[in-house]
Amino acid sequence: MSTIAVVVIVIVAVIVVLLALAAFRRSAERRREQERRRERLRGEVAGHRQESEAHASKATEMHEQAEREQESAEEHEAAAARHAREAEESKRRAAEAEERVGREQRSAEFHSERATEREHELD
Repeated sequence: MSTIAVVVIVIVAVIVVLLALAAFRRSAERRREQERRRERLRGEVAGHRQESEAHASKATEMHEQAEREQESAEEHEAAAARHAREAEESKRRAAEAEERVGREQRSAEFHSERATEREHELD
């Protein structure tokens, strides 16, 4: 083999080794970058999980509060209905009492007139 052929083979071999080394470095850098990205994503996942748990807990608390408020509203509605019935009953009794007052006043006038008539008869 000629010296030129050996030099060309050595140069080609060196170029191949350099290309392989460059490819290896790029591959290693990609793996490191991918690992950094995974670490960052793990941190984001943990943050989102924590937020999810906090919001789920808050939703549970708010649901319980909503149930308590609904129960309170139902109790108030029942009390309002009871008060409305009691008010209607009071109005009915008041109307009956007013009717009795009218009757009693008419009776009082009647008897007052009779008494006056009888007094005139006494004279």
